[in-house]
Amino acid sequence: MNRVQLSKVAGLFLLLMPMAAHAQNNAAGGAMDAGAAANYLIGPGDELEIFVWKNPDLSVTVPVRPDGKISTPLVADIQAQGKTPSDLAAGLRTNLSKYIQDPVVTVLVKSFAAPGSAASIRVIGAAATPKSVPYRAGLTVLDVIIEVGGLTTYADGNDAQIIRTQGGANRTIPLHLTDLVKSGDMKANVQLMPGDIIRIPQRWF
Repeated sequence: MNRVQLSKVAGLFLLLMPMAAHAQNNAAGGAMDAGAAANYLIGPGDELEIFVWKNPDLSVTVPVRPDGKISTPLVADIQAQGKTPSDLAAGLRTNLSKYIQDPVVTVLVKSFAAPGSAASIRVIGAAATPKSVPYRAGLTVLDVIIEVGGLTTYADGNDAQIIRTQGGANRTIPLHLTDLVKSGDMKANVQLMPGDIIRIPQRWF
């Protein structure tokens, strides 16, 4: 291959690299992002994708049973409820190491259980129908406000907050729901994380 041909191949490779990365990100769109996954605790009803590198026969998608356990090839029962995906992967790695050498295991939360799970978004306060909304990847504040039927007449939407637990501590994120819902200000449309609580106060005048 001459220099001109090499140059063309290199240019094509550089062009395809970002496209491949974009496709990979889209393919992972249904899974939880890394920051959320680090703190998420698995619950009954969640669907997990277990990937064992170089062992396709051991790679499966399984639901978490009501007893909080899962079953995978070579591992009949292992506790999943209350563990993070990383913790569960470590437990599966320990069990599988009895049968294969140095297994590399990844656990992804493919879908989340119905309302009541640790992943649910809880809306409290002056919403038309305060309730829990199942989390899904890419869920935004606007999606949830539509789901709960909007704000009440006396809602103080611009003083609303997201209460988010990270690293064992709670922090609050200001929300401008009135600007979002009534003025269509999409800058106020915040992306949510599993377990977020949306608190909407009420005006007293």
